[in-house]
Amino acid sequence: MNHPTKQLSGFCSFALRAVFVAATITGVIRTTNAADKPTAVDKPNVLFISIDDLNDWLGCYGGHPQVKTPHIDALAKRGVLFSNAHCQAPICNPSRVSMLLGQRPSTTGMYFLGPRFRTVEPTKKAETIFQTFRKHGYFTSTKGKIFHGNADPASFDHIERTTGWRRGASKIHYTLKGSHPLWDWGQVDVPDEDQRDYHTADWAVKELPKLAASDQPFFLSVGFFLPHVPIYASKKWFDLYPLDSVQLPETTSGDRDDLPEIAKQLTDNPTAPRHQWMVENDQSKHAVRAYLAANSFVDSLVGRIIAALDASGEADNTVVVLWSDHGFHLGEKQRWAKRTLWEETTRVPLIVSGPGVSEGTQCKRPVELLDLYPTLLDLCDLPQRDELEGVSLRPLLQNPAAKWERPALCTFGPNNHSLRGDRFRYTIYADGSQELYDHQNDPNEWSNLVAPDGTASPEHRAVVNDMKQWLPLKNVAPVPGSAGSDSPLYGEGGNISLGEAMQKAK
Repeated sequence: MNHPTKQLSGFCSFALRAVFVAATITGVIRTTNAADKPTAVDKPNVLFISIDDLNDWLGCYGGHPQVKTPHIDALAKRGVLFSNAHCQAPICNPSRVSMLLGQRPSTTGMYFLGPRFRTVEPTKKAETIFQTFRKHGYFTSTKGKIFHGNADPASFDHIERTTGWRRGASKIHYTLKGSHPLWDWGQVDVPDEDQRDYHTADWAVKELPKLAASDQPFFLSVGFFLPHVPIYASKKWFDLYPLDSVQLPETTSGDRDDLPEIAKQLTDNPTAPRHQWMVENDQSKHAVRAYLAANSFVDSLVGRIIAALDASGEADNTVVVLWSDHGFHLGEKQRWAKRTLWEETTRVPLIVSGPGVSEGTQCKRPVELLDLYPTLLDLCDLPQRDELEGVSLRPLLQNPAAKWERPALCTFGPNNHSLRGDRFRYTIYADGSQELYDHQNDPNEWSNLVAPDGTASPEHRAVVNDMKQWLPLKNVAPVPGSAGSDSPLYGEGGNISLGEAMQKAK
């Protein structure tokens, strides 16, 4: 659904003054011809903070009773917390591509971890949100994980290389032989100041005063890697969560009994440890503790950046967006990691603050990361783009209880879609199998309300029929070179026919 186009206003054509006369040793400065772009006058800045693999384990979300995240909690009090926000794909690459282009995976064919952005059509010539802001006079700058891989040179005036320790032999708690090398967690004997995410925050803290001193509005993007595996943090953060007292998420032994077979196959991530292994080897508490510790560490870094923004004098004129690319299972539904169409993976933290945004409020409407592109254009009074499939969240940012009819849609592989409304989640797979959960009575999604033969009560059939109206009309094939290793259902090329899907699911 396209958002109505607005007329651009408030721009003039005088030349931009130079910014950033020198790069740091580890940085890369990209400058543009000042005569090529208009100058944005009286436009708000944008501070874009991404936290990889972050679920609702934040104090302000109440996702885990023990988590300590005071700085993100404080940020939520400055704006709107979206408690029912969802990604467009439950894995990094397609989620980020979808959000940054404003288009669904079913439209672009970017369903999997590969190929990466700009390597295939239709992403070679697509215009990212950063390009649009850059084109209209914003200085765009980034460090850390925003794209899945290297930052896109066409999107930024300045790209700072990622630096700092990321993994090593300092203290490895766990490595599953034969597993993906990323699957590790534990306390490390590496000072916070030497770690990768700290370097990223430190750069942003030093960059903000420079950006504030310029007469050019900025779009600063900061991407943290934690709590993505390997989940490492220093002793001070682990000490917040003594192992003996760590609480595990609720689970039930029969959780998967009413799932369609295709759902089990689709989510059978070959790289992550199995839930049974985690339980039998007493590893669940260790992994949960590491995740909590990493969240508290990243929270402290967010706090440093927000403090720097406040000190810069630009806080009242800056839209702050904190988001994650998808959620993460830590035992819920007997799953670890992502790659599912269930709540713990599709749901993401999303907090927006800034000029014109309601303060200290929560919005329960179902929204999507796809909506961020048109929302930021709207908040910054820039023209909308016809290809965007999300809608501006501005009405909800001004009134979180405003009328909202759209469910949020998440896709994992071709023709596997999950819709989340105010109350229900409805999922339909490539072979026609279905799931329906009532979050009012079943927040853990333990009871599938659609029987294996597809039958449901009259009330629930009505819900299914209503949800189906929001399924995408366009379901393109995966782009050439798609990596199918994200799910055992998909082989090289990332595609299977409906018949193959049904056969594999038997």
